[in-house]
Amino acid sequence: MKHLSKEFDVCSRATSYEEIGNDIYPPMKRELSSHVVPYGRHYATRITREDYETADYIFYMDDENEYNLRRMFGESGKILPIYKFTPNINEIEDPWYSDRFDLVFNQIYLCIQNIIKNI
Repeated sequence: MKHLSKEFDVCSRATSYEEIGNDIYPPMKRELSSHVVPYGRHYATRITREDYETADYIFYMDDENEYNLRRMFGESGKILPIYKFTPNINEIEDPWYSDRFDLVFNQIYLCIQNIIKNI
């Protein structure tokens, strides 16, 4: 499932203001590096109305992000949990609180594989 950048345009956006302007959290950078996932400098930005309108899908990882998205944009079939197509996962925890970056990486990786297979 490599080399799909011409088929998918993916970005990460915040649903709140707490981390705006910050780079990827250092422990997550270490986790990405351990899996040889390339990344550059990332400045957290908040999702906009334009992002919402131009996206085919908006995936969220936890209940707080779902709440924020629905509050901003209302009910929508394009707002989906990232684990929608992954049995046995019903929320991706925030590793900032749990310090389980390896678990979160593996869950996200599996969810993305299943999204690609199903969309």
